[in-house]
Amino acid sequence: MRHGNLVRSTQWAGVQAGDVVIVDGAKERRQHWVFVAHVLNEATGEEWIDVRGGRAGEAKGRSFRPESIYPAGAKRGSRLAGLSLAAAPQFPLSYAGPVGGAAKPV
Repeated sequence: MRHGNLVRSTQWAGVQAGDVVIVDGAKERRQHWVFVAHVLNEATGEEWIDVRGGRAGEAKGRSFRPESIYPAGAKRGSRLAGLSLAAAPQFPLSYAGPVGGAAKPV
């Protein structure tokens, strides 16, 4: 979805809207978050991830840098294990790339 220079996608790095994610931050790691969208500002090149959640019973909307977003299984107690979704996307083995074309090498 496009709004001027902003492009929002409900799928990013192998997660889609409604998938549980972990946010790397002292307070945020103790809270429950679900992925909403990846947003790219084409004019500046900035990108961020919109999530919804917070403490039990909350549904706050927040935005974080892509490097702060981890897959649901990355939390080991109070620590994070593994790489962020920005560094290690969680695509299924049968992933064929974006709609309309094959995955492009980086």
